Amino acid sequence: MTATESPTDITAEHAPPPAHLATTAGNYFVTNYPPFSFWKPEFLPELHAALERPPAQRSTLNSQLPPVPLGLYTHIPFCRKRCHFCYFKVYTDKDSAAIKGYVDAVLRELEMYAGKPFIGGRKPKFIYFGGGTPSYLSPDQLKYLTDGMKRLLPWDDAEEVTFEAEPGTLTDHKLRAIRDLGVTRLSLGIEHFDDHILEINGRAHRSKEIARAYAYAREIGFPQINIDLIAGMVEETEEKWIETVAKAVALQPDSLTVYQMEVPYNTGIYQQMKAQGQLVAPVADWETKRRWVDYAFCEFEKVGYAVNSTSTVVRDANKVKFLYREGLFSGADLLSVGVASFGHINGVHYQNQADFDPYLAKVNAGELPIFRAYPTKPDERYIREFMLMLKLGSNSRASFKAKFGTDPLEQFAAALALLKDWGCLTVDGDRIVLTRDALLQVDRLLMEFFKPEHRSTRYA
Repeated sequence: MTATESPTDITAEHAPPPAHLATTAGNYFVTNYPPFSFWKPEFLPELHAALERPPAQRSTLNSQLPPVPLGLYTHIPFCRKRCHFCYFKVYTDKDSAAIKGYVDAVLRELEMYAGKPFIGGRKPKFIYFGGGTPSYLSPDQLKYLTDGMKRLLPWDDAEEVTFEAEPGTLTDHKLRAIRDLGVTRLSLGIEHFDDHILEINGRAHRSKEIARAYAYAREIGFPQINIDLIAGMVEETEEKWIETVAKAVALQPDSLTVYQMEVPYNTGIYQQMKAQGQLVAPVADWETKRRWVDYAFCEFEKVGYAVNSTSTVVRDANKVKFLYREGLFSGADLLSVGVASFGHINGVHYQNQADFDPYLAKVNAGELPIFRAYPTKPDERYIREFMLMLKLGSNSRASFKAKFGTDPLEQFAAALALLKDWGCLTVDGDRIVLTRDALLQVDRLLMEFFKPEHRSTRYA
C-alpha cells in the first residue's frame, strides 16, 4: 500500500479516536518537537554554548559522515494588510525608514552568527525567505539585503533558494529582480481564486493579480513555481472549492501546497470569536477540510502529479524538491534571522524576540536577539525527526536505525502498533507507510509519539 491509497480495513472497533469535527481555536499542526510551550528563556545558556561548538555530525554512530547541512531562514515581517487567519509576526504600519532599519538589523544579526564555531566552514545548502511578505520589499531593498547576506555566508553551495510572494506585490520589474537574486523556487500565496473569498478573509490580492504575476513568473523562467491554497476559509463552499482547484490545475504549477485552515489564538478570526463568545470558528469542519484537500490531490493526480506529503503534490518528483522542508524535518541546522524567527543549532531549538522594537534593541546593542530556547535530548530528536518525516508519507526503518541506533519498530513499538491497529499505516519491508486517510489527518495522530510529559499542555 502506498501513501496515495485509502485504507479499506478500518472498523469501528479499530479506528482512531474520533476527532473534534468543528474547528475550534488553537494550533492543530505539528511543526516541531518538543512543543513550543516548553521552550524557555532559562535555556539560553545552552543555546549560546551550542553556538560555540563545531557543527555536529549527521549521526553520532558514524564520525566519518560530514556535518549536518546548514540552512538559512530570513523572516520579512511586512505585509500590505494582515489576513484574518494569519498567526505569523507581521507589520502593516512600517515606513521605508523602519524597513531599512530592520534590514540593517537582520544583516547585523547574521554577521554576529557568521564567525561562530558552529558554522564550521559550511555554506547554506538551502535558503528560505518567509514572512510576512518577502515580496513587500522593493527590488533595491532586496538586492541590498541579499548582497549583504552573500558577503557574510556565500550562497555558492545553495541548492535551493525559496522566496514567498503575495501576488499583488509583484510587478514584472520586481519578479525579474527576485529571479536575478538567485531564487530557485517562487512560492505564490494564492490561497484561493474567488475574489469574495479573498476579500472576506482579509487577503490583499485579487484574482487578476494572480493571473498577471503567474504568467510573467513563468515567462522569465523560475525553475520551480509553487502555489499555495487554503482549504476551509471563511465562506468557502463546495462549488467554490471545486472551481478553485480547477483553476489551480489549469496553471500547471510545478508544485501545489494545500493547507487546512486552522485558527490559532493570535488570529483576527479568534479575536472575533472571543468578542462574540463563540467557541467554534466560522470555517469548515475538519472532516470537510480533509475531504477538500483529498479532492485537490485527486484532481492533480488525474493529470500526472504525485502526492509527496500531507499537503503537497508535485508535477515531476525527479526535478521538484523541497530541500528546506526535508532539511528542517531531518535535523539540519537552521540558522534563522529576523524578528520572531525559529531556528535549530547543534541540537538546540531557539526563537528570536517576538516583537519589532525589542528585536531591534537587542541587535543594535550588539546582542543576539534570542528570546527562548530548548536543548533537545537524543530521544526527543529521534521523535521529532520520525514524526516530521512521517508527514511525507513514509519512513525508512534502515535509515533511522543507521542514524539513531534502533529500529523505529522497536523505538516506537506502542505508537506504531496502535496506528497499525487503527488501519492508519502498514509496514512493508523497510518502509513504514501511512494510508492516504491517515496522511490527511497525520497531525492529530502524531500525538501518539509524544513523551507523556509533552501531551497534556498547550502546543504553542
